[in-house]
Amino acid sequence: MGTKGTVAAGHQITAQAAIAILDEGGNAFDAALAALFASCVAEPVLASLGGGGFLLARTSDNPPILYDFFTQTPLHKSPETAVDFYPILADFGTAQQEFHIGLGSIATPGVIKGLFSVHRDLCRLPLNIIIQPACQAARQGVTINDFQHYISNIVSPIIKSSPDALMLHASEQNPGDIATAGEVVYHQEMADAFEALAREDERLFYLGEMGHRLIRTCRQQGGYLRKEDLAKYEVVQRKPLELAYRGSRLFTNPPPSVGGTLIAFTLALIEPERLSRFPAGSFEHLVRIAQAQKVTQQLRQEQGVDRDLDEPACQEILSSRFLIYYRNILKRHQSFTRGTTQISIADKEGNFASMTLSNGEGSGYVIPGTGIVLNNMLGEEDINPHGFHQWPENRRIASMMSPTLVFSNKGQIIATGSGGSNRIRSAILQVLINLLDYEMDIDQAVEQERLHYESGVLNVEYCLAPTEIELLEKAFAKYRLWPEKNLFFGGAHSVMANARGTLSGKGDSRRGGVCSTI
Repeated sequence: MGTKGTVAAGHQITAQAAIAILDEGGNAFDAALAALFASCVAEPVLASLGGGGFLLARTSDNPPILYDFFTQTPLHKSPETAVDFYPILADFGTAQQEFHIGLGSIATPGVIKGLFSVHRDLCRLPLNIIIQPACQAARQGVTINDFQHYISNIVSPIIKSSPDALMLHASEQNPGDIATAGEVVYHQEMADAFEALAREDERLFYLGEMGHRLIRTCRQQGGYLRKEDLAKYEVVQRKPLELAYRGSRLFTNPPPSVGGTLIAFTLALIEPERLSRFPAGSFEHLVRIAQAQKVTQQLRQEQGVDRDLDEPACQEILSSRFLIYYRNILKRHQSFTRGTTQISIADKEGNFASMTLSNGEGSGYVIPGTGIVLNNMLGEEDINPHGFHQWPENRRIASMMSPTLVFSNKGQIIATGSGGSNRIRSAILQVLINLLDYEMDIDQAVEQERLHYESGVLNVEYCLAPTEIELLEKAFAKYRLWPEKNLFFGGAHSVMANARGTLSGKGDSRRGGVCSTI
């Protein structure tokens, strides 16, 4: 229980950076930026200043606002034959996923401009103070834990694709290999880059030498980005998508991102089911969520949600006409008796920050002398529905990332979100159902087993009895049972204030999550 604040994040160093800034007198947004920098140091597979993200901010005296600093497609295309772009395979053990990397996979990054925008609007401490915990961790070294070693191995083809990328993860004991758990990795160049940005602001990247290094390499070696892509990038403030569920109010990521709309649709679809009449974790509970995810996937494909979502299209999807049609489909079904991290922070003043960051899996390119890995957003099939190299020019990429705030009918305020590519929406959906339908505490709501339906396959974390597996086989032609919890199912690091203002939180164990309070 916190008195100054509570932080849920993907690594102890990330969370402790935020705690240190809260202790310095910073608010939730100062702490969120401290955690952002620290996550680049401690979680380099999942977070980088070379990617994109969103912050859903709620101040104590204003309604929620969303800062969109996600990646943007380039202004102009190049001939595909001139582009550095190639596939790698990430191996999750039970499942594999193909990603594309190289200079041609880099979209215009937004994190650096986003953090300066948030700092100007919401923070109270100077940036040179906010970055100090991250700089200290970078120079003192990060001891690799089991989870970071595990995810580094998953994306090892990317890490080993260039000497500069490998250097961020390299073993001192075994040169040429990725550091194992227990080894210490140092990030001196990253700390230097943070300090340079704090001195010179975002212009160092978008107009100055740091960005020029990236652009020169892209121009010479097969990337799309040019200097005007960086110069014209803008952070967008958006009104969050608001919805009601079970007497509670939810705020999440609006169009053009698609994750929030799909979460809202699935909740509206499933609300009449009154899930709480079934025991949490029961087959009846499980299969109803699975079928709702399946129908939402059908909507996504039939309505082309990923291709050109805007506010009118979102409202049409959530209209009675669509809901009635897809609820009937849901009833007919019921024949039964990459590189992302989440930071959630609440402070004693009533400020809440839900920030989701992604670098994709990383392109393999590191800006020389900075430790900053660039994203591979143009190489991720999940967020390129038009096909590789077919993206509309100068368009915000439609993300699944959905930082979310909940004002429950019990007087609670909850900040949540998740990493996990297409699994983001299913992770957030199930945490919300656990909190609002089953009234679980935040620890249980985050740790409850999950499932995810996609591409005709139902992935299940639950341990099922033989009779339940037989029923599952009748409802789903293809399914995959996972032997234990896995980062495949997201990482929904969450914090909460109860009706009395007491703060608590939970870091999702699937992604090495921790919760720290002060």
